[in-house]
Amino acid sequence: MKRHILLLCLLALVAIVVVPVAAQSGELKVLCTPQEMWCKGMEEAFEALYPEIDVEWLRMSSGEALAKVMSENGEPTYDIWWGGPMDSFVAASDADLLEVYDAPNYANVLDDKKDLIISPKKDYVGVYIGSLSFVSNRDFLDEHGVEAPKSYEDILKPEFKGQILMAHPSTSGTAYTFISTILQIMGEEAGWEYIKKFNDQVAMYTKSGSGGGKFVATGEFGMVVMFSHDGVKEIDDNGANLVISFPEEGTGYEIGSQAILKGAKNLENAKLWYDWALTPEAQELGPVYQSYQAPTIKGVELSHPELLEVNLIDYDFEWSGLHRQEFQDKFANEIQNAEVDEDGLIKK
Repeated sequence: MKRHILLLCLLALVAIVVVPVAAQSGELKVLCTPQEMWCKGMEEAFEALYPEIDVEWLRMSSGEALAKVMSENGEPTYDIWWGGPMDSFVAASDADLLEVYDAPNYANVLDDKKDLIISPKKDYVGVYIGSLSFVSNRDFLDEHGVEAPKSYEDILKPEFKGQILMAHPSTSGTAYTFISTILQIMGEEAGWEYIKKFNDQVAMYTKSGSGGGKFVATGEFGMVVMFSHDGVKEIDDNGANLVISFPEEGTGYEIGSQAILKGAKNLENAKLWYDWALTPEAQELGPVYQSYQAPTIKGVELSHPELLEVNLIDYDFEWSGLHRQEFQDKFANEIQNAEVDEDGLIKK
């Protein structure tokens, strides 16, 4: 009898240890930056794990999401912001708009990248990694007798004039990563001169980072600057005749991040999402929903390891985030004003 009572006490103690003290009912509002299919998949998986929580999500580009977070200024309509380049989260953190959270699952983060993936204040964390690339239509390359570009100078060739698409850095983290990469590699003076030349090559700017992929896939344009995992999606899932290449000088990359928004109305549920997004089960969902970014935690197999086996620059996320608004304004005011048409293309 005493052994039976002791066993019950031990089981009760274990239950106290493993059951989170967080809410497991109510609602959770997620501001989501990756593609809608992945946002929806994450919602369904989280609700399967916590069936008493009703998840509502809104998909916005990273630039739009940051603008929303900034404009709400500590009175957020969403609880957690999931996905989008770390630069945006640096800017929001600098404005003191993110909740500090010492998540237990920080222990799952890749050991050699902990200092890079977890913010110094512990108010945001990386949840995926993606490398920036050139994605070209193979038929276009063959027709014009050019190779897939392997340097930043290559995309200034006459053959590519009027054939390049990229998102606008005011709305897209992908495009801002490209701008920041150029400035970090070349320095600001030479970098802005290069960006002006690059702008002369661009046919149209899109609203979202992956938006130009479909136009290059159909052969309407020759090349797009986008994250390599978005190119993989067009090739693997849509059968597009594309080739992915990387600049030999080095390419920038994103650490897609997440943060709980300061003032979140459903704070405990937001913590549940934050912790769950740092588990193998959550990070293995990407490829299931045609998103091929690399994971940030241990125990998840890379779906496309070759996408990170390239020359990555020592990308300065802190510098990039702190200068984001300044560089976006300079691009918009001095190089390319943004005017979006009904197809999501920004007219030049």
